[in-house]
Amino acid sequence: MYHAIVFFPLIGAIIAGLFGRYIGARLSEYVTTSCLAFACLLAWGAFFLVTGDHGHAERVQVAQWFSAGDLTVDWAFKVDTLTCVMLVVVTTVSTLVHLYSVGYMEEDPHRPRFFAYLSLFTFAMLMLVTADNLVQMFFGWEGVGLASYLLIGFWYEKPSANAAAMKAFIVNRVGDFGFSLGIFLVFVLTGSVSFDAIFAKAPELKDATFHFLGYDWNALTLTCLLLFMGAMGKSAQFLLHTWLPDAMEGPTPVSALIHAATMVTAGVFMVARLSPLFELAPVALSVVTVIGGITAFFAATVGLVQNDIKRVIAYSTCSQLGYMFVALGVGAYSAGVFHLFTHAFFKALLFLGAGSVIHAMHHEQDMRHMGALRKFIPFTTAMMTIGTLALIGFPFTAGYYSKDAIIEAAYMSDRPGHVLAFLATVIAALMTSFYSWRLFFLTFEGPARWAAQHGAHGHDDHAHADAHGHAAADHAAHDDHGHGHDHTPHESPIVMTLPLAILAFGALFAGLIFKDRFIGEGMDAFWGHALAHSENHIMHKIHEAPGWVSASPFIMLSLGFVLAFWMYIRQPELPGQLANQQPTLYQFLLNKWYFDEIYDAIFVRPAKKFGLFLWKEGDGRIIDGMGPDGISARVVDVTRGVVRLQTGYVYHYAFVMLVGVAGLITWYMLTGVAGGAH
Repeated sequence: MYHAIVFFPLIGAIIAGLFGRYIGARLSEYVTTSCLAFACLLAWGAFFLVTGDHGHAERVQVAQWFSAGDLTVDWAFKVDTLTCVMLVVVTTVSTLVHLYSVGYMEEDPHRPRFFAYLSLFTFAMLMLVTADNLVQMFFGWEGVGLASYLLIGFWYEKPSANAAAMKAFIVNRVGDFGFSLGIFLVFVLTGSVSFDAIFAKAPELKDATFHFLGYDWNALTLTCLLLFMGAMGKSAQFLLHTWLPDAMEGPTPVSALIHAATMVTAGVFMVARLSPLFELAPVALSVVTVIGGITAFFAATVGLVQNDIKRVIAYSTCSQLGYMFVALGVGAYSAGVFHLFTHAFFKALLFLGAGSVIHAMHHEQDMRHMGALRKFIPFTTAMMTIGTLALIGFPFTAGYYSKDAIIEAAYMSDRPGHVLAFLATVIAALMTSFYSWRLFFLTFEGPARWAAQHGAHGHDDHAHADAHGHAAADHAAHDDHGHGHDHTPHESPIVMTLPLAILAFGALFAGLIFKDRFIGEGMDAFWGHALAHSENHIMHKIHEAPGWVSASPFIMLSLGFVLAFWMYIRQPELPGQLANQQPTLYQFLLNKWYFDEIYDAIFVRPAKKFGLFLWKEGDGRIIDGMGPDGISARVVDVTRGVVRLQTGYVYHYAFVMLVGVAGLITWYMLTGVAGGAH
């Protein structure tokens, strides 16, 4: 069963990728979507089997991968509750994204390639979450990075898509450098990369030190910090977050797949999987807590002023990932994974709902050119309402149970940095509510600002042309699906609305259905040994949180709603006035705290200049100039001089012969005299 869950997406990717041009786009869609749907059904079966009353964790051997000296790496699946939760999340969202893409990418000429990339991405993610050891996890980790590069840059004719794909790939390599060093250090310390062997050896290393960069570090603290560096890159945490919003250049289903439940949650999963290690490194957990709190706050501030509907949701993803790391940092591992689980449903719903809006608006993504869509796309409006309520943590929705548990855990923790994390998450809750309702009001309420825009689609920077001259845009160059020149917004087809309905059910009820298992009374039996049991028993302490702490998220979301309603419904001119009154702050937030500009000045431009210098001076002038180019130039010079002797005149040749004869006679005379004298 577990083999089928992991390898069926790979089979779909191979069929669509290698034979798509022969079997056609439609059959490629059916094959890949069917493979994912089958894997999804098996994943849910595995979830209830492993987490049931008589469930148990197991190890499924696939093959021995390689052996080198003392290092032996098996290809095996570690099947426990954490694995099954991730299998359900990945396969469910991926299946719905595949189904949604059948309608969304309807007119794109390269659909087989797109669906092959989607399935390849899913396979890599499944390899990551089923890994029994760090090397196999790293294989899936890098596979996800490769597939995300291919998906973000799917429309490779667009320079912006190519730049975004390269940016995501390079920034992730920065984090992965730390991750790989962490893996090396784990092997040095424990002599193994298998999780079970590492966790068994870890308690003996609690006070061990390791010399690194001229200092003696606590070995486990250093290990966990290096591993967390990888998580920061993959999960777009503060300082390594810059790739995330640019990843919006990919088609909207890609945004849902990458940002909802899969790639960005890989870092959260990795820290949760290695929680027995992190539990022994409290300093590293404090770093996780602080970075998570800063990310939750930072991303929320940027989301306040973004105008692209997908970028707003992308920054909300970044912020929610911060919440998850806060939970992990304070030892509330189950709450962090619970938020990962619930977040997958409502964030995928929001992204796919945004895709439905873009579909209705004929490629438009700027919310300033929308408005009054509630009357034209009522189903999408209802789905986006549900997603918004779950995101802000409205009572009894999925986000309510997991987000509130994280905020209470941050308050009740005694981990250094927990105060900052608590304040950051509470303030972020206010901003999340504000920008979520801002998105809703700008898109679905107010005047119809799109009426004057329908003739000006040429400005849309998401339009592009493929190599065959086909026009295409963010939802794959549809030709308005039979609407001709009617630019009235229209509801999406059922193949796109059905996934929205399924995700909406999860966004409403996933928290209510699973809260007792994930963070309630049945928590210990549910998780078993899949997560470390925190020494501070934080999950029991959250029930003792003061009433005002428990009420603070609801107060914040209410304030955010009132503020957004006042600014965008009652006083719609107010946001513009505030932006004009505070231009510095507005530009600071609009330009994302100028991180891109700072990194460009510190890293990108100097690296380009250094590379240009090495190319022109080092490679061109020194290596080539003194090496092959220099030698060949001297040979040319010599041959050019020799060629001049070939004049074609007999008297020139006679003269040369005469000089030669004279030279021979002179040499003979001199050597002959010398010999006689001797």
